[in-house]
Amino acid sequence: MNHSIYSADRTTHLKIVVVALVAGILVAGFSISARTTSDEGLTQTASTRVMKAGKPVAITSSGNSVVR
Repeated sequence: MNHSIYSADRTTHLKIVVVALVAGILVAGFSISARTTSDEGLTQTASTRVMKAGKPVAITSSGNSVVR
């Protein structure tokens, strides 16, 4: 049994690549199947509330701090 990836033979490397590929395909398949198919949150209708910009506001400060 090889305990190091450096001394492993070609079949061991191939097994690692195959297992990683299968795991990646399973994760991608699960994430695609778990996605919601409803598009309710992506559409806008006339009944949605629209916010309009108000008048511009200027905020000023002297920036002086008093240390006593």
